[in-house]
Amino acid sequence: MSNQYTIAIHGGAGNLLEDRFSQEDKEEYYQVLEDALSKGYSCLEEGSSSLEAVCVSIAILEDSPLFNAGRGSVFSSKGTIEMDASIMDGKELRAGAVTCLKNIKNPIYAAKKVLENCDHVLLSGEGALSFCKEKKLNMQPDEYFFTEKRWEQLVEARKEGKVFLDHSDSVGTVGAVALDGEGNLAAGTSTGGLTNRVWGRCSDSSQIGSGNYANNKTCAVSCTGTGDDFIRSVLAYDLSAIVEYKNLSLAESSKLALEKLKQLGGNGGLIALNSKGELSLDYISKGMFRGQKSKKEGCKVGIFSEFLERK
Repeated sequence: MSNQYTIAIHGGAGNLLEDRFSQEDKEEYYQVLEDALSKGYSCLEEGSSSLEAVCVSIAILEDSPLFNAGRGSVFSSKGTIEMDASIMDGKELRAGAVTCLKNIKNPIYAAKKVLENCDHVLLSGEGALSFCKEKKLNMQPDEYFFTEKRWEQLVEARKEGKVFLDHSDSVGTVGAVALDGEGNLAAGTSTGGLTNRVWGRCSDSSQIGSGNYANNKTCAVSCTGTGDDFIRSVLAYDLSAIVEYKNLSLAESSKLALEKLKQLGGNGGLIALNSKGELSLDYISKGMFRGQKSKKEGCKVGIFSEFLERK
């Protein structure tokens, strides 16, 4: 057993404009990030697995209307809420994912159920929903997921005939990476997708290797940003491969992976963690909602260049 347990989270990265955030706005986000970190870290302290800690932290972000996942998900072109999530175990390379999922309160737990109780990695749409009902996961009516802000974003997107990343003055995909007392890594990612996206669109957050990856030998990664570019670059696995084959540090590998994304025209960021407890919370966008907690470093949260110590 080790006490080097560590957890990191993100709540989306993109072209966030700092002048649109008052100090009160920032504090509201900080509080949710801190709560998610504290609950996940407590799981690790109590001896829970990195998989469970990742789920606990992500579920708190999914429950907040501030983030584009779970309750705060954005609307598709048809005015529906379709959520994606994935999770991966770095010890045995087990993985589970769901896409185009409706009415499940916490999609990250749906992904975990797939990992634990299904012969397949990725379930979609009605099949995924049927599986969740069978496993008696918490369901909520459409009204639970409705927020006025998200509906206004859809109305604006329809007027302009565009698909919007939810990164202008709010946030996108959420995720977490964790290292437990057994030295095992895990990574999870959850999202509500893109505003006004084509019905049935699958994000990188549901695709192992693109928005999410974990391997005890290399690192655990959760990504956020322009999802289709993350899919084309297979960024999460690419980072793991850079660590493995180039023998670079996690920080160096993260920068290289993001530079390749930038050259492809992509934008966003990632959080990564290795079995030594080393972290990289890096982004090429204007900001990324992020936080980390460990015994050595304490609890820190940030949005832009600041990275603040918390209790």
